[in-house]
Order: sequence, then structure tokens, then C-alpha cells
Amino acid sequence: MSDSSRNNFTNPSTFILQGIPGLETAHVWLSVPFCTMYVVAILGNFTILFIVKMEPSLHEPMYYFLCMLAVIDLELYTSIMPKMLSIFWFNSREIDFSACLTQMFFFQCTLPMESGILMAMAFDRYVAICDPLRHSTILTNSIVAKIGLAVLLRGVILTLPCPLLARQWPYCRTNVISEPYCSHIGVVSLACADIRVSTYYGLFVLLCVMGLDVTFIAVSYTQILKAIFRLPTKDARSKTFGTCGSHICAISALYISMLFISFTNRFGQNVPLHFHVLISRLCILMPPMLNPIIYGVRTKQIRDRLLRLLTQKGP
Repeated sequence: MSDSSRNNFTNPSTFILQGIPGLETAHVWLSVPFCTMYVVAILGNFTILFIVKMEPSLHEPMYYFLCMLAVIDLELYTSIMPKMLSIFWFNSREIDFSACLTQMFFFQCTLPMESGILMAMAFDRYVAICDPLRHSTILTNSIVAKIGLAVLLRGVILTLPCPLLARQWPYCRTNVISEPYCSHIGVVSLACADIRVSTYYGLFVLLCVMGLDVTFIAVSYTQILKAIFRLPTKDARSKTFGTCGSHICAISALYISMLFISFTNRFGQNVPLHFHVLISRLCILMPPMLNPIIYGVRTKQIRDRLLRLLTQKGP
């Protein structure tokens, strides 16, 4: 590439988001499942927030953490879906460089924050089952708020270096991002510099979040299972373990999706780019959509309150 061409892309004022590369002619059709997921996620998570606020019996640590999870899921969808749909519907591909880095920051924040809340929910289940008499004194409203703040700060601190590092790199190859939004690796891979610092830091965040959080969750559930197996009857064991069912489903949805994306990124070189991008985006967006459905279906208090709202007769 000539020097004049290189200079055209050095610190570009805008990036071009390609959407789903190779499937540009099908963008309108692809918008249908993505838009449906967006609507379901928005309605589902706002419903969770509304029901927990209106139902006094749900004013407990587990449901406060569930509300935090709903807010994080809403933040994830709001940070990327409007731009994705504008690409699919209106071919609006340009995004300002600063806006791209801002989108990257808010999107990247969601993984450590969501994982942190799931870890906090595992701690809540551990205390509720292994030390039920002290549950209300250990997990007070003040402690729950501090845990939420700690999760928020951890997410911000771990994520902030990503856009800061991305901003310092010179971009001289192209300004076309082969994705429908600004991900960390999607942006820095366009830099004409040694980006190993960014790559290694992204890997460090992934290992830090998944390694530490999954380890803590695994230890918590080991202790939970030990306590459950000590219960005298099968019904008691089943009922107690049933209080963890929604949390286990939410954990599975998030970490299985993250592992699938990680494996495809590292071992999917022979997979067509459009398939890789499409499946990866669906894996990222599925857990925030599924979380309110999981808790709505499996949690009796939420289910009953929702049914009362839907069947309530007017005056």
C-alpha cells in the first residue's frame, strides 16, 4: 500500500461496519430474528424489573441481583442493537471513530459485569442453603448494594484499557470492520502496528473473568451439593436444589456461549466468515434474551405475579 493510501486510514474519522459479511443481500431477512430477540429482551427484562419492584415478597437479595442482571442485559442490547438494525434496514454503515470506541467500551463491559452478578447470585444461593439462619444478616441491603457497586467497578476497570489501547494504534490498512458493531478484536485487528498488548490484555480479561468467576461458582455449588445431600428426604433435596435451577440455567447460557465463541475464534479458521460472525453474534445475544424467560418460567413468585398482571380485569 502506498504512503498516500496509508495516510488516508491513519486514525480514521469513521469506520465502516460491514454487518454480516457475505450476506449483505439478506440483511433485511436477518433483521427479523435479531429484531425479535431485541424486542423479547427489552420486554422481558423490563418486566422482571417491574415485577420485582411491585411484588414485596421479591424484595430479597436474589431478586435484587436479578434486577442488576436485567439492567446489564438491557445495556448490552442497547449498546449494539440500534446500530445493527440500522445497518440491516437502512444500510447505515458508518460510525464515528469515538462512537465506535464508546460502543466497544459499553459492549465489552457487559461480560465481566454479567459474570460478576452470576457469581454474586451463587454466593447468595450458598448462604441461603448452607447457612440459612444467617442469610438475612450476611446479605443485607447494604451488602447487596456494595456487591453491585464492586461488580460495576470491576467491569469498568477491566474494560477501560481496551478502548484506550485501541485509540493509540495507527490504522492504515482499511477502515472496514467485518462485523455489525465495534468489538475490541474487530477494531484492533485493523491496526498497522504490533497489537499484541491489546490481544494479550483481551485474553487476560477473558481468563480473569471466566477463570476466577467460574472457580468461585464451582466451589459454591460444591458446598451447596454437599449441604443438599445431607438433607434427610428426597423431597427436601429436590425442593432445595430447585431454588438453584434458574441460576444454573443462566450460568449455562452465558458460559457455554462464551466457550463456543472462544473455540470458534481460535479453531474455526476454516469456517466461512459469514457463518462465524452470524453464529457468534447470536451466541452473544441469546443469554440476555433467555435470562428473563428462564426466571419467569422457573420462579413461582415471578410467574404468579405476571399471570395476575395479564389476567387483571379493568375497573
